Amino acid sequence: MKILIYSIILLAIVLIGYSSTILDFNNLFAGDSAKAAMAIIASLSVIVLMIILMVSRKIYKKQDK
Repeated sequence: MKILIYSIILLAIVLIGYSSTILDFNNLFAGDSAKAAMAIIASLSVIVLMIILMVSRKIYKKQDK
């Protein structure tokens, strides 16, 4: 499970990197730039959710002992 979480985080980081190359700061909310901005926001959300999952698993393991 730990490897899966880290691989999902890595994929989200790669998606942020790719989407940031598509952004057009002059026209941020139009066309492909809007899709890239949404992809960056979604990827950041995935990273936050995976970190929450990791913390909750650590708490569960400590509580179990």
